[in-house]
Amino acid sequence: MARSRDRGAVMFEALLSTLLFLPWVTPVPPTPTPCQRCCDHLEPPEGDVAHMPEIRTHIDMTILKGDKGDRGERGTPGIQGVEGQPGRAGPEGPKGSKGGSGPPGAPCQRQHAAFSVGRRKALHSEEHYQTLLFDVTFVNLDDDFDMFSGRFRCRVPGIYFFNVNVHTWNFKETYLHVMQNDTERAIVYAQPSERSIMQSQSLMLPMGRGDQVWLRLFKRERENAIYSDDTDIYVTFNGHLIKSDEE
Repeated sequence: MARSRDRGAVMFEALLSTLLFLPWVTPVPPTPTPCQRCCDHLEPPEGDVAHMPEIRTHIDMTILKGDKGDRGERGTPGIQGVEGQPGRAGPEGPKGSKGGSGPPGAPCQRQHAAFSVGRRKALHSEEHYQTLLFDVTFVNLDDDFDMFSGRFRCRVPGIYFFNVNVHTWNFKETYLHVMQNDTERAIVYAQPSERSIMQSQSLMLPMGRGDQVWLRLFKRERENAIYSDDTDIYVTFNGHLIKSDEE
């Protein structure tokens, strides 16, 4: 036991003597080194950027997507845009069902015009044209036919029907014109013959308000005449409205 203690004391003294003889050393701080990334040695040299790897970040939006929110309030209407071109006509639709009967219409206010006159006297041609005058009235609505001038004056514009009947004279020509105003519209003609006959002419004319229709006997340069007597009526002139312009 005593021997071990002596050995320890000797070693402590030797260590203490060594430390006392060491020179005093002042610690020097280390020289700072610039910070470097661990991958700086992998970067390409300056000017060779084309070979740098492109790094793209991909984020999975399905992971970041949240729950669906509530519906927002309706916004204010925008300004109305410019009207577009009309579209093409669509296909024809199916036929609809028959509708009900409508209310009764107003009574038809149809207008009328008609005349029928006759002559009992014969008439021979002269140096000038002659208007046939009549002395018998069968029908004369609203006095549209003027017995003094022998002319029908149109009061209701429209389409009219006219008819003339005359009796010829033996061995004489019969030559008349149906006149509308101053225009010849139709002829009533018969050649001279040993026998007298009934000759007629019919036509339809468009008439304006104030137009006149009458009969004219030709001049003496062509000897002509119509026959009649005081007992029977051989000469008649008739006309009536077929359709007015207002219908």
